[in-house]
Amino acid sequence: MYIKKILIAIALIGLVVAAYFAYFIYGAMFKENTAFNNNEAYIYVPTNAKYDQVRAQLIPLLKDIDSFDALANRKKYTTNIKAGRFIITKDMSNNDIINTIRSKNSPLKLSFNNQERIQDLAGRIADQIEPDSLSLLKAMTDKAFLEEHKFTEATVLNMYVPNSYEFFWNTSAEGFRERMLKEYYRFWNPSRQAKRKALNLSVNEVMTIASIVQKETAKVDERPRVAGVYLNRVKVRMPLQADPTVIFAKKSKENDFDQVIKRVLYKDLEIDSPYNTYKYPGIPPGPITMPDVSAIDAVLNPEKHDYYYFVANVKNFGYHKFAKTLSQHNANRQEYVRWINSQGVNR
Repeated sequence: MYIKKILIAIALIGLVVAAYFAYFIYGAMFKENTAFNNNEAYIYVPTNAKYDQVRAQLIPLLKDIDSFDALANRKKYTTNIKAGRFIITKDMSNNDIINTIRSKNSPLKLSFNNQERIQDLAGRIADQIEPDSLSLLKAMTDKAFLEEHKFTEATVLNMYVPNSYEFFWNTSAEGFRERMLKEYYRFWNPSRQAKRKALNLSVNEVMTIASIVQKETAKVDERPRVAGVYLNRVKVRMPLQADPTVIFAKKSKENDFDQVIKRVLYKDLEIDSPYNTYKYPGIPPGPITMPDVSAIDAVLNPEKHDYYYFVANVKNFGYHKFAKTLSQHNANRQEYVRWINSQGVNR
């Protein structure tokens, strides 16, 4: 009888222990453990990260980090960290969180446009994915890569077509570069290549003219007309005489791309640079900025007209007045000069 009581007591203790263990497992695995009020939070796990780095990001997001640690150890997550960007949603359990950060790398929308230099683009991309700007710049300007794909330091910006793209946050610098090369070839499809050839221009020449159009007007509906002006000049071997190229030449020569130049002066027209289209005929060696797709397509689909000149329209800001003859242009230009002088714009 005494032994029977002992066995019953042991059994009861076992049940209590089992119940406690079950409760602990439930609490550690399936009980909601998020402490943030938003619908979701993001965890960015670097390449080759250690558990402590992940844990540091989780501490402010969880109610009970100790229970998470226990389950992470039990599921061997602490020794099998995966890099990436992970979305933790409100009311997730420890088990849900571990399953997410172990296998559900979430892509992001990466976007860029209108960068003046490859250095600026590298900085813009570094703000969105894991590699830093120096790693990206090194990959983007790798001489062997440029030679293999027929780019130069002057034309490398052409490879990066402005748009929004889906990327994993932990994409490497080389991975980003290779993906953008594929996007470049996809953009220059047979239709665009046929239009380029009809204009008797190389891809770089199209992109360079498009970059000038981009700088000349922010009005998308005006870009085909502006493109038509420059293409007319190219056809008759007339100097492009584009103010944005002079501004780019000045910035390059002074190594200062932060300066704001609202007015080109006569002395600027003497800057000795292949980008100065007042001093050197023909199309510059490369783009002066990253043109939008609308600017590129404006060059490929220009408005057909007989205009060779244009100047800012002071009565319709943002747009321009176009002229077929130099005398007509000079009259339009005098109106603009009077207006800009009245505004006190000296540079």
